[in-house]
Amino acid sequence: MAMPINVTSTSNNMDTLSRNELVGFINDTLVLNYTKVEQMCTGAAYCQMLHMLWPERLPIKKVKFNAKLEHAYIDNWKVLQEAFKKLHIEKDVPIQRLVKGRFQDNFEFLQWFYKFFTINDSGDHDSYDAVAYRGGAGGAPPAARSPVKRAPVQKKAAPAPVSNVKRSGSNQNNAELKRLQAEVTDLNVAIEGLEKERDFYFSKLRDIEVICQEKEGDDVYTEFIAGIIEILYATEEGFGPAEDEVVEPDIEDDEQEEY
Repeated sequence: MAMPINVTSTSNNMDTLSRNELVGFINDTLVLNYTKVEQMCTGAAYCQMLHMLWPERLPIKKVKFNAKLEHAYIDNWKVLQEAFKKLHIEKDVPIQRLVKGRFQDNFEFLQWFYKFFTINDSGDHDSYDAVAYRGGAGGAPPAARSPVKRAPVQKKAAPAPVSNVKRSGSNQNNAELKRLQAEVTDLNVAIEGLEKERDFYFSKLRDIEVICQEKEGDDVYTEFIAGIIEILYATEEGFGPAEDEVVEPDIEDDEQEEY
């Protein structure tokens, strides 16, 4: 296929599609079941659509279709960014904003990509099996559960009146249960926020580690790099990686450039 036609995002040349129309476009093209624009933050769908147009320029096996955390999203966006460079696609990719899953950032990028894809799409990909290329992974986000149909309940005689003592105890138990449920909800929200913050800073440290590894053989930076590595790998008593956690080297980092 020919080299891509670059598209500049302006209010005059961008088609005005609603969020639902854009999500429908992604679902129809890749046989997905996305429900909102924010789900594009993983970068996987963009990678596959670019692979659909230029399969030889984007290594689809590097795409993490089941990505659940920000550092995995970043890996996908780097794959896309590298393909953009190979194809000379002139588009800034604000990775750190996109992976946060905020609507506006992802909506604007999706608007641009829709325009880019439709202009460059020759329609010559009828035989492209999107589900097969991603190995059946990442086919759809969890769908909302449909309500369970229950058989009609036969009316029974009204129960005998409950004494005031029992009713009072029941009300107290319900109030305590609601308080505990609210506590659990607050804790879950706090944990989710901490996990996102942890993943964000972990990805930063990982990028620093990769840069240090690349410069280790350079005599000019030997002492400087050694100092940084010592800080990165330092541990304290009672604090360190879990014993059952195995960190595997990322062989793809050398192929990806900084963003």
